[in-house]
Amino acid sequence: MRKALIVGIDHYANMHSLSGCVNDAYSVKAAIERNADGTLNFPAPHVLTGTSAEQCVTKRDLKDAVRELFADDSEIALFYFAGHGYIEDTGGFLCATDCETGDDGLALAEVMTLANSSRARNKVVILDSCHSGVAGDSSMATGLAEISDGVTILTASTADQYSYETPGGGAGVFTSLFVDALNGAAANLVGDITPGSVYAHIDQSLGPWAQRPVFKTNVKTFVSLRKTEPPISLMDLQSLTKHFPSPEDNLQLDPSFEPERSLEQVQDPRIPSPDPARTIIFAVLQKYAKVNLVRPVDAPHMWHAAMQSKSCELTVLGQHYWNLVKKGLI
Repeated sequence: MRKALIVGIDHYANMHSLSGCVNDAYSVKAAIERNADGTLNFPAPHVLTGTSAEQCVTKRDLKDAVRELFADDSEIALFYFAGHGYIEDTGGFLCATDCETGDDGLALAEVMTLANSSRARNKVVILDSCHSGVAGDSSMATGLAEISDGVTILTASTADQYSYETPGGGAGVFTSLFVDALNGAAANLVGDITPGSVYAHIDQSLGPWAQRPVFKTNVKTFVSLRKTEPPISLMDLQSLTKHFPSPEDNLQLDPSFEPERSLEQVQDPRIPSPDPARTIIFAVLQKYAKVNLVRPVDAPHMWHAAMQSKSCELTVLGQHYWNLVKKGLI
């Protein structure tokens, strides 16, 4: 069982209203509800949106929903929040529609208490709100986090920073990158998107001068947040050990591997004709090269390596996946 609670609040009764949080919530819902192949991922995610005085999210609504999310032993319980955040010397808060001062919102300490004590195997807390990086911090020791086994926190900014919207509004910078990551930008070669790969994508995209995302985790292995179409087929990936008997081996090439050639090369008797069996292998090698598993040796491209009778070798990433295949982990 995979459960998700998605909250986006634009309307605030006593604070300035926002413009992109509800859009962000629905974007996240659309991204995580199903995998790329259409299979259910987070069935029927619970969505709370604050759009007006008539449709609002009170502190009570928010706390009850978070408590319900973390109440059972689901495989994964994911909480996403977009809205105002507040921080003071007693900690951070998620602001509901009815907040007046900020510190009357849902305390992040309460959210983390519910997550840390949850029987769910994986607890993922994703916050697109100002000062959200304080989530999980110890109340007793500055600079230390206190999170239980199976908990992961990903926030839009540090405790001292604001969370910004994209130019023109309508979406949060952090959530836009988060959704891109879920849609495949953070997928590994088997199509899995993990909290770690999502953070890496957002971290690289924001650069050193923008708001800085915060990532805290206490897990033995990452859970997949979504499955997308892998850039290379599993069958081709598993054949790494067939084409390269050891990770340090070079695979010798020659023109018989390459089906594409000029008319002059076709007519040159010194150049062997394409071998159908070898061209099939070469097509797989070219797929490897596109995803940085293989590189030509002493040649700019795989075509040149074949036509000049050079070789190709596994990259460091290729050696990593070779070892995964060899150990039966893929």
